[in-house]
Amino acid sequence: MDDFTRPWWEAAAEGRLLVRRCGACGRAHHYPREFCPYCWSEEVGWEQASGRATLYTWSVVHRNDLLPFRARTPYTAAVVDLAEGPRMMTEIVGCAEEDLRIGMELEAAFREEGGAVVVPVFAPVRAVTAPPRRRG
Repeated sequence: MDDFTRPWWEAAAEGRLLVRRCGACGRAHHYPREFCPYCWSEEVGWEQASGRATLYTWSVVHRNDLLPFRARTPYTAAVVDLAEGPRMMTEIVGCAEEDLRIGMELEAAFREEGGAVVVPVFAPVRAVTAPPRRRG
């Protein structure tokens, strides 16, 4: 975390996902940069993202000797397409490997890492059940 990315980390700690959007070309991007990677404009600012995404690709990691990943294996490393446009590397949680599908709808969740930082992860969108219809 540095002064530039602090808003992103603070938003994650509050359960919000931010992206950067260019005021010149209008495109959103992630990871946070001080300039637009598409048109090179410095006219970029923070925008709250919807937290919705679709699964682009994934890999189940069975061995990782780096902390804090070692204790978490196996885990699903993934790339998701945010609803706002950018792709983001993340982790999929709450979904068995055999249930993963390219294009499946996901929503952001947030996990505290060792009490120091909160990171966004993604989980399948929960099916919304319509309330029963009243008779009469």
